[in-house]
Amino acid sequence: MNKKEIIKTILFYVLMVGLVIALRRFVFTPVEAVGDSMKPTLNNGERMFGLKHTALDRFDIVTFPAPDNPGAEYVKRVIGLPGDTVAYKEDQLYINGKKYSEPYLDEYKEKVTDGLPLTTDFDLQELFGEQNVPEGKLFVLGDNRRISKDGRMIGMIDQDDILTNVKFVFWPIERMGKVE
Repeated sequence: MNKKEIIKTILFYVLMVGLVIALRRFVFTPVEAVGDSMKPTLNNGERMFGLKHTALDRFDIVTFPAPDNPGAEYVKRVIGLPGDTVAYKEDQLYINGKKYSEPYLDEYKEKVTDGLPLTTDFDLQELFGEQNVPEGKLFVLGDNRRISKDGRMIGMIDQDDILTNVKFVFWPIERMGKVE
């Protein structure tokens, strides 16, 4: 190899490393599910890619700093967007008075044998004294509703605190695929 080829090779690798660092910093980041609050959708120890700076839709799975545990992050599902009313009655989700199905909960609902609902009844008014999700906030729930420490306990989440929008499981290999 001559000197010119060596310089080109070094520049190529420097550029590639810079591109990977920029993508990691500004576009996506790896995320790990810790605990069982998102089962059956996400399991403890699974690793995912989360996109940064994306528009959020209802039912997206997001990460954010745990408001009650400095240094930790939570992974939860967006249920209520700004302006929404959110209620649960007889294990059924209602947003703005409209009934919503949650197919990601079907597996757990089928396993419930004690006669109690997967999700206990609540509405935002009784939880927080507010009828609607305030502007700039989100209401989030974990999929494993009986054990999840989520918006019912920790309150509304600032939209600006959202770190990633989880889109793809990459580990373990047998679970690789899009997150629904």
